[in-house]
Amino acid sequence: MTAPSDPLALLRTKSYLGLLLVAALLGAPVSAAAYGFLALVSYLQREIFTHLPHGLGFHGEPLWWPLPVLAVGGLLAAAAIRYLPGRGGHSPADGFKPHGPPSPAELPGVVLAAVATLIFGAVLGPEAPLIALGGGLAVLAVRLARRDTPARASAVVASSGSFAAISALFGSPILGAFLLMEISVLGGPMLGVMLVPGLLSAGVGYLIFIGLNAWTGLGTFSLALSGIPHFARPDVAEFGWAIVIGLAAPVVGTAIRRLALVLRPHAERRMLLAMPILGVIIAGLAIAYAEGTGKSSSDVLFSGQSALSPLVAHAAGYSVGALVLLLACKGLAYGVSLSSFRGGPVFPSLFIGAAGGIALSHLPGLPLVPGVAMGIGAMAAVMLRLPMTSVLLAALLVLPDAAAVTPLVIVAVVISYVVSARLEPAPAPAPATAAAPASAPAASPGTPPAPVPATTATPPVQASPATAPVTPAADPPAATPGTRR
Repeated sequence: MTAPSDPLALLRTKSYLGLLLVAALLGAPVSAAAYGFLALVSYLQREIFTHLPHGLGFHGEPLWWPLPVLAVGGLLAAAAIRYLPGRGGHSPADGFKPHGPPSPAELPGVVLAAVATLIFGAVLGPEAPLIALGGGLAVLAVRLARRDTPARASAVVASSGSFAAISALFGSPILGAFLLMEISVLGGPMLGVMLVPGLLSAGVGYLIFIGLNAWTGLGTFSLALSGIPHFARPDVAEFGWAIVIGLAAPVVGTAIRRLALVLRPHAERRMLLAMPILGVIIAGLAIAYAEGTGKSSSDVLFSGQSALSPLVAHAAGYSVGALVLLLACKGLAYGVSLSSFRGGPVFPSLFIGAAGGIALSHLPGLPLVPGVAMGIGAMAAVMLRLPMTSVLLAALLVLPDAAAVTPLVIVAVVISYVVSARLEPAPAPAPATAAAPASAPAASPGTPPAPVPATTATPPVQASPATAPVTPAADPPAATPGTRR
């Protein structure tokens, strides 16, 4: 698929219509695979934390149960990262950054490292593995169908697979598409044209998720909040709280990320030894929280995706002390998980932000709903570095009150995003550029200077899991044949 200089001309080509057809056809099987992945994770979580203790003769989950479970999970995740191609995908400590889809040889390692992370209770989410899974499956399908597919077309198809894989994860295909769009590096007039196949795959994928939920009864695996009180309109005091939350979230989020980055090199040197130890540390934090509050250790374990709605719905049952302890234990467990396990950073950040907002809502002038929404948006902005997606996430989670809450969320997100950028260490200076080539010999007197041909350098465009690299240039040469969460 070539890219004409006129984006509308691309829309009128037969190759673009073919690309839309491929995106629609791939949306169904890729989203079904993503649904199966989420269903498997949910099933194995119940088996490990509920059914297995009963099978061993315990009346319920023993308090110490997470200790051996997370040690085993750390060992299995370390083995997948250490010995399988692709190192289990990219480290979540770096946040969401543009990455190409995994190759077919790397897919098993990505899936196994993510499963070992998610089912044994590490504090990471399924979104990053699903993005990689969707892109990798789409590329594999294209290569099996036609080995000489142009690189640009393959990249667009890979992004469509990623769209389909997370189409229902955030409760709306628009939100998943928006997240992938914001982490992409596309811009200019080609942006909308190249995102249309992904939007089509996301729409098809969302329908598949709904259908599979109805047919299987396993659940939607979508993020949602329910049972929250009504919020009418913001006032001056709540805008003051937006500033406070916007200033506090970067301190918490930056501390979590720095903990992960400090631990990561030590864990990577001796992964088979370090990751079981880190798993035991996560389990110890969960046990300490359960002992100190009488609440379930699952508040600290897992990503928080399925625990977020119960936390907000039963916020009155959490004292300020319990919420502070939850923030401390969940935040430390999140930082430890980011350092070495494989998964996504989205859902733990939402859970921590919501818990912080609930804790602050015990103070005067801050109702529960705006506190939760601002906490979610501010923490997401710190951990994801995606301010627009963070605003949209918080607004859609409190959708009945979105119009009243969104101005507060915007203030909190903008402040949080700017402050977190200032708290980050300055980037290393760029390496010195190569010396300029020697100048041409001087012309003899009276000789007019030779004309210099005008050239324009086109910078390379980095591929991302969400979108394909697009430039107005022609295509490169074709390849040679050859639960509780």
